[in-house]
Amino acid sequence: MPTEKTHDYLARLLDVIIQERECAKKLDMNGMLKAMGEKEELVQYLALVQALDEKDRTLAAKIRNENRRNAFLFKSTLGWIKEIMEFFGKRTVTSTYSAGAYTVPSQIHGRLLSGKV
Repeated sequence: MPTEKTHDYLARLLDVIIQERECAKKLDMNGMLKAMGEKEELVQYLALVQALDEKDRTLAAKIRNENRRNAFLFKSTLGWIKEIMEFFGKRTVTSTYSAGAYTVPSQIHGRLLSGKV
């Protein structure tokens, strides 16, 4: 693959990675899916590159950093969503009292988002 074409693909990949993050922040799923598809195509083209030109190494390092930034954003967001789901899955009432003033486990299972009425 010619060096100029490799540089163009790398530059476009950087733009697409940044676009992917911006779409994720705006919750634009259609734009994000489009960016992800284009990113996959570019990565497939770039996988054929045997040796990277010296002038493209800084661009490749920037691409790696931006991609790691996206990965951190997605991973931390997923962790945040998991924490929220665990919170809503916890038991909201720990125990009730019986006629003899003893604590009895409640019948509420704590699923605030169970979908049951």
